[in-house]
This record gives sequence, structure tokens and C-alpha cells, in this order.
Amino acid sequence: MHYRELGRSGLSVSEIGYGAWGIGASGWVGATEDESVRALHRAIDRGVNFIDTARGYGESERIVGRVVRERADDQVYVATKVPPKNRVWPAPGGLDPAVTFPGTHIRDSLESSLRVSGLDHFDVVQFHVWSDEWVGRGDWLETIAELKQQGKIRLFGVSINDHQPDNALALVRSGVVDTVQVIYNIFDQAPADTLLPACQEHGVGVIVRVALDEGGLTGRITAGTTFPDSDFRSRYFRDDRPAQVEHHVNAITTELGIAPDAIAETALRYVLSAPAVSTVIPGMRTVRNVERNTAVSDGHPLTSDQLTLLARHRWQRNFYA
Repeated sequence: MHYRELGRSGLSVSEIGYGAWGIGASGWVGATEDESVRALHRAIDRGVNFIDTARGYGESERIVGRVVRERADDQVYVATKVPPKNRVWPAPGGLDPAVTFPGTHIRDSLESSLRVSGLDHFDVVQFHVWSDEWVGRGDWLETIAELKQQGKIRLFGVSINDHQPDNALALVRSGVVDTVQVIYNIFDQAPADTLLPACQEHGVGVIVRVALDEGGLTGRITAGTTFPDSDFRSRYFRDDRPAQVEHHVNAITTELGIAPDAIAETALRYVLSAPAVSTVIPGMRTVRNVERNTAVSDGHPLTSDQLTLLARHRWQRNFYA
């Protein structure tokens, strides 16, 4: 496993982290706790030392906390998220931060996360939505500073709204945020335009989510693919979207001359080719996926020719809508 600096924080994190939404039985269908626990332990065995969870991920915080406590001799950093008080994802414009992240709500959410996880602190606490309209407004910043002083959190971050990377530029440039979490993948290359350079300039760590496009960049989504109604992917990949994804993935694999089942590895290597990226957090609900994804951290980046080719496959769209 290779490691990178998490911005200016002084923390060295595994470039392959662990995205723990899928293990919480909240939105994703098919995870079992026994296999999730085995996958988490195997990830730590393989050198993963950064796990991302959230208050809104069902049982995820509890499962993550259990494993981290069982691995007390290993240095594992855990990030969680505070949901907006109004429970609206993503954050629309025009909201006052007193509606989304008042100080009392931040504290209450964090205390719930600590209690459920059994941990005594979190290394990163992130707001689960963000709007740059909130910079310099509300009492959230004072609350974050107090929580840091009390030792309940080490770093503060935000999870940027889906496909809105520029909606955190003012925050990054303000100097008050330690990390940002953003969608960045072969299809959504927009963060590389402005956000990633700004994060490098200001020493902000970058946590990349959805590197595999919720499964679209695994080669396993094809025309006719369906999911149970209770799985959020039944909405994400609704109508003719699986056929669209298959068409775009086939174009990439054909140009690169790779097999369809090699696209996931290529997608992770694409993200890691950006020097501003600190860690990428694919969901890994099984030991098999842990083995496959952590193997990508081998110090072999994509070539400049491959990156040039992939730049032509930018596909801006919002399947969350």
C-alpha cells in the first residue's frame, strides 16, 4: 500500500481508503455484517488506514467502530459525516446555515456517532452537504473549533454536493477546511478544472468518492441490468441509463485495448493519477473487492497517453437527479 499526505494535516493516509456506505444496509442491498466485518479486517491487513462512514449510513458507524476497536493496535483513521438538520440532499441555494448546520445539531450528531461507534473521537468530521453561501455565516465554525479543542475531532471537512465541485472553492480558499470529499471519476472530470488545483494551493486534503460511478465503471452494468426497488441503484441506473453506461464503457475499453473487467482498475488508477488526491474510497463490501481494489496501490500510474485518451471520455451528467 502506498500512502499520501492528507493535505496539510500531517496525517499519512492509504491512497486506497474504505468507503463504508454500502456496509450499512442503507441504500445498498446485499451486504451482510459478517462479510462486511471480514472485508474491513482484510482491508486493514492490506494497509488501508482510512475509513469513511456517516451518521446517515444505517449501521455503518457501528460496524466500523467495532472493527476499529478490535484493531486497536493498528493506526486507522475514521471519518464520519454530520447530516444536514433539514435532511435535504444536496443543499439547494438560498438556505441559511442555521437551517442546515447549527452548532447544537453538529454537537448532537457527533455525540450520537461517538456513542454508536464506541470511539472516543473521529479523525475527520464532515458536513454531508455544502454550500459556499455559508462561508462566514452561522455558528458552525466556532462549534468545529470547540470540538477540535475538546479532542472529539481532529479535522474538519465537507462532502461537496454531487457534481458541484466549484461549490466549495470559497471554503477551500478561506483556509478553514482541512478536507473536501468530491465525486471525481473518468466520466466526471470537472474537479480537475479548478477544485483540485485550489486544494493543492491551499493544502486541503482531497477524498474522492464515486470513483467507480456507483458501479458504472466496473464493467458490470449493461443494458438490461436491474436492481431491487429498495436499492438506490434502481433509481441511479433507471430507464435506459444502463445501456448508456455500457456504450460509454465499451468505448473506453475498446480505445484502451483492455477487457471490460479491467475498467475498475483503470478507473481507480485514473483518480490516483491526480497529485492533489489524498485517498480514494471505493465501496468494498466483500473480501474479494478489497483484494482487487487494494492491489491497485502498486506505484504504477496510468501513462500520459492513457490519460490523454481518457480525457476525451468526459461525460457530464447527473444520474442522482
